[in-house]
Amino acid sequence: MSEPLTLVIDGTRPPTATTVAALASLCDEAEDRGGGIVCVQVAGAPGDDWADGLDVMLVSKWERALRRLERLPVATVAVARGDCGGTALDAFLAVDIRVATPGMRLRIPHDGEATWPGMAGYRLVRFAGTARIRKAVLFGLSLEAPELVSLGIVDELVVDPASAVAATAGLVSGLSGKEIAIRRQLLFDAATTSFEDALGTHLAACDRQLRTIAAKEAS
Repeated sequence: MSEPLTLVIDGTRPPTATTVAALASLCDEAEDRGGGIVCVQVAGAPGDDWADGLDVMLVSKWERALRRLERLPVATVAVARGDCGGTALDAFLAVDIRVATPGMRLRIPHDGEATWPGMAGYRLVRFAGTARIRKAVLFGLSLEAPELVSLGIVDELVVDPASAVAATAGLVSGLSGKEIAIRRQLLFDAATTSFEDALGTHLAACDRQLRTIAAKEAS
């Protein structure tokens, strides 16, 4: 079993060209490898002056890099420690499996006037629903680890993150990264696509799987 590809993200810092490049490089390597898992270790939350000097072009590049992480043809896991906001929260929400240490706390960045309107809010609503996440997104209310588990934002609280990463690697051992990506997209689409529109895509995936099984039996 290969070692997971790992990236550490410091949530106290805003997105930078270096951060975007590091995430892009991680995605390049994961796509080339085509298997195993990607692990993102995140911690830290920004202060009120977090966005000073930040421009929308860089934010756009960061969001596109996160979307690429979210659609990788490998399984992804994030481990969060302590306060988690800003870039750390962005990356945490863009993976398949999200684990945290017991003291983890989610914090939406704000500048004293308003919370940051990035895609973290969008992902939080997709996971937990508008009503249950409203105060965090609108007012910057912090959410503690046990509540995050109950909301489905954190999958598991762990004392030993390394064991959780190893368990994820074991969970996906032998699975096709490309097929994981297809199943993930089907899950994404289920929230917004009607049954009639989704049926064709699911049938195409079933046909692909049946062809794979038939090819194995014939070999």
